[in-house]
Amino acid sequence: MSTSETRGSLGRFPTTRLRRNRQYEWLRDMVAETRVSPHDLIWPLFVHDKAECEPIVAMPGVNRLPIKEVVKAAADAKSLGIPAIALFPVVGSKQKTVDGQHALDPENLICRTIQAVRAETGDDVGIICDVALDPYTTHGHDGLLKNGRIVNDGTVAVLQQQAVVLAQAGCHIVAPSDMMDGRVRAIRTALDENQQEQVEILSYAAKYASVFYGPFRDALGSHAALGTAKSLGVADKKTYQMNPANTDEALREVAFDLDEGADLIMVKPAMTCLDIIYRVKQTFGVPTLAYQVSGEYAMIQAATANGWLDGDQAASEAVLAIKRSGADSILTYFAPKIARQC
Repeated sequence: MSTSETRGSLGRFPTTRLRRNRQYEWLRDMVAETRVSPHDLIWPLFVHDKAECEPIVAMPGVNRLPIKEVVKAAADAKSLGIPAIALFPVVGSKQKTVDGQHALDPENLICRTIQAVRAETGDDVGIICDVALDPYTTHGHDGLLKNGRIVNDGTVAVLQQQAVVLAQAGCHIVAPSDMMDGRVRAIRTALDENQQEQVEILSYAAKYASVFYGPFRDALGSHAALGTAKSLGVADKKTYQMNPANTDEALREVAFDLDEGADLIMVKPAMTCLDIIYRVKQTFGVPTLAYQVSGEYAMIQAATANGWLDGDQAASEAVLAIKRSGADSILTYFAPKIARQC
C-alpha cells in the first residue's frame, strides 16, 4: 500500500475531520461550547394602570399588563427558572410633567407594582427597575430639559430621589438608564444614606443612541413625547446616549461606573453591540448584562409573521449569539418562550 493511500484522501495522517462531532444531535449537544439556560434570562414587562391587557402593536406577542398580570408573570418566571424581571411603567398623560415629578411619588404605578410582586414572590424573583425620567416627562427625555438642553447635575439630583423611592418600594436592583455623568456615585450615596445598602445598581454604562428602541418608546408613549420635544430643539437623545461609532468610549464609561459603585453593567442594544459586550467582559471580568431590545424583537417577529424565518429558531440563535459574546444575563422579550424550550 502506498504512503498516499495510508494518509487518506486529504493527504494528512491521521485525518482530522471536525464534522465527526456534528453528526448526531446528542453529540452536538455534548460538545457545545455555549449554552443558554433559563438562569441566563431576564424578562422585561410593561405595566399600565388599566384593568385589562393591551397589545403593543409594534411588538407582537407583548402586552401592556395590569398589575395583577405582572404578578402572574412574576410567578411564571419563578416556575420557569427565570431569575428576574425588569419592570417598565406606562404612565398616563395626566401624570406626565416637564420635570417628571411623578417618578418620585411612592404611590405611583411602578411602586405599587413592585409591592404587589414582592407580596407574591418575596425574594425568589429579582425585580429590576429603570432609573430615568423618560416615562414621566412630557418631552420624553431621560433628564430635565432646560433652555433647550438636557441638564446633567440637576437630573442626577432627581435620579437620586427616584432610586431611593424604588428601593423603598422593594426593588432589588435599580438600573440607571439615563446616561448622565456621575449618576452612579450619586445614587449609591443616596441609597446608602437611606439604609438601602443591599440594593444593587445595574448601570446602563454602554447605552447607544439607537433606532432599535423605537417599539419600546411606542410601548411607553415616550415616542410621541419626543415628537413634542422636537420643537424645543432636542428631538433625539444623542447628547447623552453614546455614538454607535465608538467602542473605546464604552470601556471608559464602564470604568467610570464601576469606580462609582456599579455592581452590574449593561450593554444596550445587544445585536449591534456584540463586540462591545465581548470587550467589556474581557476587559473588566464583571457581571455583564445585555438587552435584546424592542427593535431586535420586532424584526424577528415581523420576519416570522411573513414566513421568512422560523421564529423559535431565530430567537434562540440570536440569544445564543449574545451569550456567546460574553453576556452573563440577557434581557429579552423571548424569555418565557426560550425558557420553555431549554
